[in-house]
Amino acid sequence: MSIGCLAAFSTCASVEVQKHLQAGVNLVAEDNLFWKLSETFAPNVDYSTNTTYLEGYVKPGASFEYLTESAKWYGKGSAVLSYTSGIDPYDEGNTGRLTLEEAYAGYTASIDDNLTLDISVGAREFKLGSGMLIANGGVSGFERGALKLGPRKAWERSAIVRVNSPSIAATAYYIDPNELDSNNTNTQIYGVDVNLPLTKSDGILGLTYGHVLESGAPYPKAAPNGIGPPVILENARDNLSFVNHYGKATLYQDEDIKYVAEWDGAYQWNDDLDLTSWGGRIKLGVTLLKKKWVPTFTYSWQAFSGDDPLTEGVERFDPLYYEGSPSAWSTGSKSSMVFINSNVEAHHFALNVIPSPRHILTFRAAHIRVNELGSPVQFGQAARVDFSDGLSTVISGVTEAHLADDIFLEYTYLKSESVFITLGYSVSFPGDGINSALGQRAPNWPGGFANVVVYL
Repeated sequence: MSIGCLAAFSTCASVEVQKHLQAGVNLVAEDNLFWKLSETFAPNVDYSTNTTYLEGYVKPGASFEYLTESAKWYGKGSAVLSYTSGIDPYDEGNTGRLTLEEAYAGYTASIDDNLTLDISVGAREFKLGSGMLIANGGVSGFERGALKLGPRKAWERSAIVRVNSPSIAATAYYIDPNELDSNNTNTQIYGVDVNLPLTKSDGILGLTYGHVLESGAPYPKAAPNGIGPPVILENARDNLSFVNHYGKATLYQDEDIKYVAEWDGAYQWNDDLDLTSWGGRIKLGVTLLKKKWVPTFTYSWQAFSGDDPLTEGVERFDPLYYEGSPSAWSTGSKSSMVFINSNVEAHHFALNVIPSPRHILTFRAAHIRVNELGSPVQFGQAARVDFSDGLSTVISGVTEAHLADDIFLEYTYLKSESVFITLGYSVSFPGDGINSALGQRAPNWPGGFANVVVYL
């Protein structure tokens, strides 16, 4: 909807208002959840390792743009209503919440012919680089429901200033995540990002700096020599600093084939804890442009440091707010529900084919290993540190490096430009690290889903 010139202003201006609606429903079935670890580590807890549940959400919103001859004012507001019927893998269910998602306003103006300034304040989505550390500002699941669909992405508070030119872009940011009431760490982060286009290779090269102004998030620290339960360091994320170098480039392309490379590297430090940690990824892809179904093959290796049980310092990598889908930064598929991006390394393989413009088929495989033996390997989803009958969900450590192997088959049907139907099936096969922790061969962990997502 567009509203024409406003006579109250000396120059002609226009206002455009647009309505938005996003909704999704997802049916999920899981068997032998977490390889039935709970039966060994928390046998007295009433927890079912098999579940089927239905989750859904609706996200209505509206945005506006107010244009003048020299500038643009813009903004957006939206809310998420989500619910889970049945019990999800984290033993939560029959619950949901209505929460504010986006509520921001911004201003864009040209400083000169080659330079623009953009300022925004409020709750909004915001991602830096490939999403290794700063991407998902909203938490779903637990009391909010819709664990798998994950409809919340926006940061609860943000202040973002961007200066862009054809040759370089710079961003200063302040962000505060939209966390659960039951697990609010009150984390606040500020920093800067600078990136430049690699025009000849259709890519980008960038560097992000960030500092945690305040946080109550704890870290698990390995017991001395890896013997015994981990120590929980309270408020450990507070005062963390980090840098993240990222890049993407087309290495070669002609009418038949295309080679692409991506790379990320991150270093973290915190003098309060004597902490130094690292993480990174190398990703290579090739697309056969003239072959039937246009296959794309992708390989990536990613690794994140774990705490060394032989030192007094802390070496645990903090994954912060990474983009946690199998196509982005998750460690495996099923295993990503267990292992966050800390003290793990993984080899990922993917094959993507397009039988027709409306049909997409993707096969993924992952080989997952621990990075530091005898060091905590933490359960995922929001990096919670929960206790059941006095047992922490932080695994103290494993004595064998091989954690698991995952396979994941996903089919997407694009019914229209606004309706997407996805079917998926995955299995996680436990490795020697899981089997040795249990003292026996753990069962395979299969599961599947079917969902429909609508964008209007």
